[in-house]
Amino acid sequence: MQSEVNQEENLNRIITVPNLLSFFRLCLIPVIIWSYCVKKNPLLAGEILLLSGLTDLADGYIARRFHRISNLGKILDPVADKLTQAAMLICLFTRFPHMLLLIVIMAGKELYMVVSGCLVIRKTGKVHGADWHGKIVTFLLYGTAAVHIIWFHITPMVSDLLIGLCAIMMVISVALYIIQNIRTLKGETV
Repeated sequence: MQSEVNQEENLNRIITVPNLLSFFRLCLIPVIIWSYCVKKNPLLAGEILLLSGLTDLADGYIARRFHRISNLGKILDPVADKLTQAAMLICLFTRFPHMLLLIVIMAGKELYMVVSGCLVIRKTGKVHGADWHGKIVTFLLYGTAAVHIIWFHITPMVSDLLIGLCAIMMVISVALYIIQNIRTLKGETV
């Protein structure tokens, strides 16, 4: 009984180290955009993106290791991820027009996730975190952005290959989320 009470208290916490790290990542987004688009310094933007990625890893590790997973964190962490990814893709789109494919897929995926996520929360009362395929998409997007930043004169073939790989994984991920959410809304266990 006591452990259930502690677990419920953890889920409802607002101020936690992982949540503060997610908030910090949100604060880095304008700095990334400023570095890339205004200062025209892709390496600085890449360094800030790396810092953002490291704080993302740290917040996930701390949340799991020290039992600091919270409902706010389940929302704040992916929002910080998606906004960071979107900002970086939009920055890269200024030099790599094929990034538009990832921007469009991401916008569609996230719109679906918000609507279906609200329906799932309404039905179950639970906030679900990212699944393995969502984490792979995050890794691929950060990796693709990093390669495009570091390799300033990336060949079009390599650029298109990375963008295509991300696009395929994003489509697979949204398909798996659709299947999962339909099952949850039908009352099936997933």
